[in-house]
Amino acid sequence: MKHVVMFSGGAGSWLAAKRVAAQHGTDDLVLLFADTRIEDPDLYRFLDDAAANVGGRLVRVADGRTPWDVFRDARFLGNARVGICSRVLKQEPADAWLRAHCDPAETVVYVGIDWTEEHRLVRLRARKGAEGWDYRAPLCEPPYVEKPDVLAAMRAEGITPPRLYALGFAHNNCGGGCVRAGVGHFAHLYRTLPDVFAAWEANEEGLRQYLGRDDVAILRDRTGGSVAPLPLVQLRRRLDRGHQPDLFDIGGCGCFADDAPAAAA
Repeated sequence: MKHVVMFSGGAGSWLAAKRVAAQHGTDDLVLLFADTRIEDPDLYRFLDDAAANVGGRLVRVADGRTPWDVFRDARFLGNARVGICSRVLKQEPADAWLRAHCDPAETVVYVGIDWTEEHRLVRLRARKGAEGWDYRAPLCEPPYVEKPDVLAAMRAEGITPPRLYALGFAHNNCGGGCVRAGVGHFAHLYRTLPDVFAAWEANEEGLRQYLGRDDVAILRDRTGGSVAPLPLVQLRRRLDRGHQPDLFDIGGCGCFADDAPAAAA
């Protein structure tokens, strides 16, 4: 059997790969990374360190575009409801590599979903199982761990965790941003990595102008009992005035496991 781990650059995928290597060895182990081209620079350092620690073969795939290129080509701004960037930049390149290099009857594919997100594994298996692929999530099985346990295990192995975790981010994808993230996440991004926030703001505003739409945005404003688009420029201005956002509105990446349907132009 060939064992392929969706190696995202996150803590969960590292520990999932460690468990696969411990159980099946590394001779037929592939660590498959799909690059969105807007990753945090430290992700690549971590990716190499983590792959060297696990063993097996690190394979990198990429569509070649960034999420902003995808949104422009699709004439659609990704958001928490529809993250087409996940489908185009993560799922499709990974699926193409699997079809080209693996036989579903002789391959097991692993993701870094943990026991708190098992519902995502159910959806993933329903979708990919219909295509003949066997998807598994080692962290949905005992011994159960939480993020601090995973980071402690990394350090015990001599690996420095990705810097975004140290900065308080929930994931290590897309440089600290994510169209699936919420207001609280982007407020944290603004306060922690203002240059990255500025790039997201400029790209969002540029796309809104390109589409000729002022009624679209990544975020949603739910204050006052109604829901309306909340462009990042407006969020920044509110934060500068001392506005307290909903810090529990975090959300975040589910690139390999969540459905990402095609969007209408």
